[in-house]
Amino acid sequence: MRSDRPIRFSSKDAVVCRGVGKTWAAGTRRAHEALRDIDLDIKPGEFVVFLGPSGCGKSTLLYLIAGLEDVTGGHVWSFGDRVETPSPQRSLIFQETSLFPWLTVWENVSFGLSIRGAGKEERRSVAKDALQRVGLTAAMDKRPDELSGGMRQRVAVARALAMRPKVLLMDEPFAALDVQTRARMQDFLLDVWRDSGASVLFVTHHIDEAVALADRVVVFTARPGRIKTIVPIDLPRPRNLFSADAEVLRIQLTNLLRDEVDRAFAEQEALASAL
Repeated sequence: MRSDRPIRFSSKDAVVCRGVGKTWAAGTRRAHEALRDIDLDIKPGEFVVFLGPSGCGKSTLLYLIAGLEDVTGGHVWSFGDRVETPSPQRSLIFQETSLFPWLTVWENVSFGLSIRGAGKEERRSVAKDALQRVGLTAAMDKRPDELSGGMRQRVAVARALAMRPKVLLMDEPFAALDVQTRARMQDFLLDVWRDSGASVLFVTHHIDEAVALADRVVVFTARPGRIKTIVPIDLPRPRNLFSADAEVLRIQLTNLLRDEVDRAFAEQEALASAL
């Protein structure tokens, strides 16, 4: 982090990034810079969407905030504490649900509690509560392969909620779903978010999804990812995505992304031709 940068932040903020950078395979011939100089503040209970071209470091930033990867520049804080390791206060939901097929739904949901040494009665009670919040108590004793894709993703959300996180990190969780299921999952997620009070950081490539969900949209540049701008979404919820105001936001975000997507494609073509 630059020595002339004052480190100022509120310890009440859910996430604070100051001068954050990440270089994969640093110090080797394979080194490549994923993120550069990220400054970002996330308020408690805020829903923030990360939007940018493929390979711009959106998911990488989630991993840094989760404590799953180390920064190579700058610092990350969460509620005043330096983020250096994973914490149950910050739960990450991947694009793939990664449910254990040999466990029942409630056992999957309470898996984190079993690692903590919680007893079966406590784990089942917590799992039941979490599954009730996502509308799946009837599936408690089913196996993941008995559920639809949307239901499995709801189980993944319940597993994260069972740890009672203050920050919910979501890496394109609805990417594999069809359009109709994705829309229903977006409505479901907003209900869960309001009920939980957690801050949500949500990665997507879909502009419509960003407009539907976000309080603010963080637009990233092509790699190395930097924050190009942050667009507030002031539309009332539930949102009418066919409204004139929503269309204005779609056009604004499309224009902001166009140059970055072109740059990302040009970089990928240059890398491919060099192989």
